[in-house]
Amino acid sequence: MLYLNLNCGWMQRKKFFRDHLGQTTLHPLLLEIDYGEGIYLYDKNGKRYMDMISGIAVSSLGHGHPKIKQALQKQIEKHLHVMVYGEFVQDAQLELSKKLRALLPNELNGLYIVNSGTEANEAAIKLCKAYTGRKQIVSFKGAYHGSTNGSLSISSNETRKKNFRPLLPDIEFIELNKLEDLMNITNKTAGVFLETIQGDAGVQIPSAEFMTALRQRCTKTGSLLILDEIQCGMGRTGKNFAFQHYNIIPDILTLGKALGGGLPIGALVAPQNTLARFSNNPELGHITTFGGHPLNASSAAMFCTILKEEINLSEVERLGRILEATINKHPAIIASRRKGMLFAFDMESSDQVAKVVKGCLKNGLILFWFLSKPNSFRVSPPLNITENQVVTAGRIIYDTIEESI
Repeated sequence: MLYLNLNCGWMQRKKFFRDHLGQTTLHPLLLEIDYGEGIYLYDKNGKRYMDMISGIAVSSLGHGHPKIKQALQKQIEKHLHVMVYGEFVQDAQLELSKKLRALLPNELNGLYIVNSGTEANEAAIKLCKAYTGRKQIVSFKGAYHGSTNGSLSISSNETRKKNFRPLLPDIEFIELNKLEDLMNITNKTAGVFLETIQGDAGVQIPSAEFMTALRQRCTKTGSLLILDEIQCGMGRTGKNFAFQHYNIIPDILTLGKALGGGLPIGALVAPQNTLARFSNNPELGHITTFGGHPLNASSAAMFCTILKEEINLSEVERLGRILEATINKHPAIIASRRKGMLFAFDMESSDQVAKVVKGCLKNGLILFWFLSKPNSFRVSPPLNITENQVVTAGRIIYDTIEESI
């Protein structure tokens, strides 16, 4: 019989972790988390770490925000799961819809709540096909939309796809910011999937000209434009949603990560008459047992409230500029890209990046790399980080680069 005393030594806990929890890599960071507070995580020995990636853009209010805790406790006292999504009327789901819609343009008035960002993209693949009656999907080189079968099919990293083929057919990849490639979107195209800011590719940012032309091409061909803002949405780029930088509106918006306030959730946002395609021919066109779980929906509704009432998005941009400028001063940084508080810093090699990430961990700060751009490290701190904390983080990262290279 398996037995683990959580008060046992670090080596025994590490061995149990490796032997009995599914592993995603041969080289996990193995930071033992005890608790989190604000922008900090604390390990079992009481060492404090600045969380400068927010769990990959998830914990955008830091850890243990008191209003999130209060919302969760209130819902726990009422009820947890009661029925599969879409059958019962639940206050937590209604409140989330109300709070999220207050951040969105009026056209996007429908919400389908799922369990994660990748499930939102899976649902969007189905919806654009059902709505248009077409089969082809256009995606972008550099895309990352998730790790499930359909989401992987519209992601572009072949190294991560090849062992799982065959994947979905009729997927075409085009270049970001290449206007002539938009002609590959035709009246056979059901949907065009794009991360408004490409995350895993190293924060690749579309031009305004390209986004305008993309929106026009999708409208002309009757193809649905699906913008994936699972990582770049919910205030991360200095706007509530990254598409607002471009003065366009998608046909479908997919959300996840930060939306849950630290709990797992995903969302498919579209006009209600588009979402209605799931309700007939066939009925139950998309179903989910735990989608819209009241605990997660309560947390997400409170996140939306805090984003609207407490997060100064101009400060997200201002503090982002300060941090970028500090790190860019180091000559080992050969390029950077940033939108709000979503950053990528390029170095000469993946070995250099690994040394900096590990060095920062030693120095009490958490960074990470990108799966598809390993010579870059990512930064995505909590949106409510203070200027003093930004200055401290910038100094730690700069000094660690100096020590590591």
